Amino acid sequence: MGAPRLASDKVLEPLKGRDPTIATICSHSSLQIFHGARLEGFRTLGIARGRPPRFYDAFPLAKPDLFLALPKVAEIGEHAERLRKEGAVLVPTGSFVEYVGPERFSKLPVPVFGNRKVMEWESDREKERLWLEGAGVRMPRKFTDPSEIDGPVIVKYYGAKGGRGFILAKNRRELESHKIDEPHVIQEYVIGTRYYIHFFYSPLNDRGYRVGDGSLELLGMDRRDEANIDELYKLGSQEELLRAGIHPTFVVTGNVPVVIRESLLPEVFEIGEKIVERSIDLFGGMVGPFCVEGIMTEKLEFYVFEISTRIVAGTNVYINGSPYSDMVAPGLSTGRRIAIELKRAISEGRLAEVLS
Repeated sequence: MGAPRLASDKVLEPLKGRDPTIATICSHSSLQIFHGARLEGFRTLGIARGRPPRFYDAFPLAKPDLFLALPKVAEIGEHAERLRKEGAVLVPTGSFVEYVGPERFSKLPVPVFGNRKVMEWESDREKERLWLEGAGVRMPRKFTDPSEIDGPVIVKYYGAKGGRGFILAKNRRELESHKIDEPHVIQEYVIGTRYYIHFFYSPLNDRGYRVGDGSLELLGMDRRDEANIDELYKLGSQEELLRAGIHPTFVVTGNVPVVIRESLLPEVFEIGEKIVERSIDLFGGMVGPFCVEGIMTEKLEFYVFEISTRIVAGTNVYINGSPYSDMVAPGLSTGRRIAIELKRAISEGRLAEVLS
């Protein structure tokens, strides 16, 4: 039994008789996507806002072969015909989530690596929670009524905003002092160590850690540097900081590699397995990279607070491979893993199972 067919003949039509061009927005994790594509022999296309960024000149092994310059990335749909003529396969990143949005992205008449339906579930925090709870993973409490708050909470806005605008409050009274004017969710703030776990699900692979008709791979883990929350402890209590007009923020400025205790790996894989299996039931499954974001408590209980259903920027610390991906294949980045999956799908005539 093979994986479900995701792409229609109409979506795949521009790729008939030609090798795809791997394309993504010039942001987020584009360097490793282009680098990995080049290593596997693919042509690459960078979608740039305004003039193509000059920093690619400093990285010749990751510079796109050609660029599509747009006044606004959100206008990508107006240039779909150009992308189709180039045989483009779009690789979604956090930049697609933020700048294009799930509704526009779902309607793009251009082949996309992975199941584009998944972005709808990532960008809506209510649907995301429905998915994760249905998978049976442990999650922080969610508060629909602020009067129920009985401890520390974090307020998160919808979409991929790189941590921008998150609010941390010790109690209900403190939360009431903040102005919240966007769609959001209020979660229990679980105390522990944060881990961002980079998975890859292949519907084509019939070996390894089997899930459904494919296999689940662990390609790396990271933690995040966030401004200014990571340095505030040096300045004093939150009350003193607020009186001084300093508010905690969670804007991601960088990523740090991390390795989890080996004894915890069985639980890590079990969590990934449950999430993939539930995704198959809900919308035909995920294909390719995704990141489970959570907190490990001192009781060694892992709470999943979010999922990113595409390549995440934390994988950038492993362009030459991670301690985990090196045991899958030497020097394997997530960007290269995407290209390898696409290459295999072409050779086996199974593009419809990895594109949508």
